[in-house]
Amino acid sequence: MRINLLPWREARRAAQRKHIAAMAGMVAVLGIAIVILVHGLLATRIAFQNDRNEFLNKENAQLDKEIAEIKKLKDEIAALLARKQVIERLQSDRAQAVYLLDQLVRQVPDGVYLKSIKQQGQKVNLTGYAQSNARVSTLMRNLGSSPYLQTPDLVEIKATMVSNKRVSEFNMNVSLKQQQTEDVGKAGPAKAGAAAGKG
Repeated sequence: MRINLLPWREARRAAQRKHIAAMAGMVAVLGIAIVILVHGLLATRIAFQNDRNEFLNKENAQLDKEIAEIKKLKDEIAALLARKQVIERLQSDRAQAVYLLDQLVRQVPDGVYLKSIKQQGQKVNLTGYAQSNARVSTLMRNLGSSPYLQTPDLVEIKATMVSNKRVSEFNMNVSLKQQQTEDVGKAGPAKAGAAAGKG
């Protein structure tokens, strides 16, 4: 008995081809779905990262602005401090002239006459006449004990004639003591003279 199996084999092969085509279609669909899913995830991550970058850029710009304002404030503070120091120095220098004249009036002994007073910074040059060398020594001791003057230094002393009288002409330097601004504001020439009188 003969059986023709060709149609059955043909049908099985056709079914296998259909099955393979269906599997291939499913794999293709699955692959496309995976690609779309991965693309969506990547796009979401990129968008999220872009948002973070934009936020960071805004924050950096704000920080840069604040840093610029802080630098500006620091510059203004430095300028104000410099002006304050200049004003304090001017006040100190103005007070020094008062103290210098006050001390010269109080410390110059009788028999000594000042001819010129020249100040350059903290150095003061004095020239004048004295009835004797002893009077010049007394002047130097008085200047050395002054609370606002220090280190008297005799440059030159010589005998000369003034109005037919023999006198000693002298040239000396003395230094001003650096006074604190607070002390300058609190103290006065009267207190300086009182301190000199007690000494």
